[in-house]
Amino acid sequence: MKTRVKWLDNMSFVGESASGHSVVMDGPPEAGGRNLGVRPMEMLLLGMGGCSSFDVVSILKKSRQAIEGCEVTIDAERADTEPKVFTKIHLHFIVSGTDLDNKRVAKAVSLSADKYCSASIMLGKTAEITHSFEMR
Repeated sequence: MKTRVKWLDNMSFVGESASGHSVVMDGPPEAGGRNLGVRPMEMLLLGMGGCSSFDVVSILKKSRQAIEGCEVTIDAERADTEPKVFTKIHLHFIVSGTDLDNKRVAKAVSLSADKYCSASIMLGKTAEITHSFEMR
């Protein structure tokens, strides 16, 4: 996998993926940015949320659950001093569908956390990661 990040101006950057997609990243005004895009550390959490959600949806579809929606909210804490790594991350999944099986949803979240989500497992080397879910 190969990506590229290019400086635009001030503290703005554009990230270009190998699959041909781009995303703008920028810093806050107090750090010289203009608030034109997501912060790089937010990108890490977004990537983790996307990776985990992809797994949960895929696992539930394979187990023939009638999933209609999946959302994950992520709350994270960072260290107070440099490097300000994530120290705690909590993912809360909100899964909706018809006649969802509680055990299968719990299993999907667990499998993503423990086996499949590379982003979550990697960030788990420095942060305490917890998961929860609710069904609607």
